[in-house]
Amino acid sequence: MHLSRLASLALLAVVSVAGGASADQLDDIRKAGVLRAAVFDANPPFGLVDAKTHEIVGYDIDFAKAIAKKIGVKLELVPTNPANRIPLLQSGKADLIVADATITPERKQVVDFSIPYFVSGQQFLVPVEASDKVADFANARFAAVKGTTEEQFIHATYPNAKVLAYDDIPLAFTALRNGSADALTQDSSILAGVLAKAPDKQKFKILPDLLTREEIGIGVKKGEAAVLALVNETLIELEKSGEAEKIFDAWFGPSTAAPQHRDFKISAGL
Repeated sequence: MHLSRLASLALLAVVSVAGGASADQLDDIRKAGVLRAAVFDANPPFGLVDAKTHEIVGYDIDFAKAIAKKIGVKLELVPTNPANRIPLLQSGKADLIVADATITPERKQVVDFSIPYFVSGQQFLVPVEASDKVADFANARFAAVKGTTEEQFIHATYPNAKVLAYDDIPLAFTALRNGSADALTQDSSILAGVLAKAPDKQKFKILPDLLTREEIGIGVKKGEAAVLALVNETLIELEKSGEAEKIFDAWFGPSTAAPQHRDFKISAGL
């Protein structure tokens, strides 16, 4: 056989092997029989440890369970904090981020996001005797959680403020309690949940101003189109069936510690 012909066939073989070896994460998840979801375990009501069962439960966990059911595999919860969410996904230690992750242009450069499944906004939690005007906190000491959009917002919007970054919301709240911080900033739903469970909640208040509108999505490894499509399909099915609203009511409804109004619906055009 002519050498150029042999070379062409060899090149074709290399390309074919490379193509066959390309990652299909959804297929890998099905073969493994497990979906690994990075979730919070100290960020109620999105993810928290149930005091009775010692299992991680929450709004995010219910969505992760629905996605695992859709795929037909078991769910493995991988506890994380805001700063470690994306590294866990990129390193292959988690298949999805289902941890109250705000969709931002910066994050979209390294992670593919689902359609939003929750909408929130940033607020301040402050001592009850503090000012009701957010403008009065321009030079304040803010407790925030590392790696969150709330931390970034304070840096960008209040250049004269001091940001004290903590690994999770309980540590940030402790800083407010002991006077190390003048305000705690986080999204409205989390602050409502934190305050509702606080034994000294009468000492604090949430300022009414909603400083941002934040759409929350499920993070998927960049380029995994099949996984992303399945996640989006699952979210839309949950909305159409009424299950998404039931999940919301279970964690934010009238009978919960921090009731909120659901002013959004899950859709491709949210």
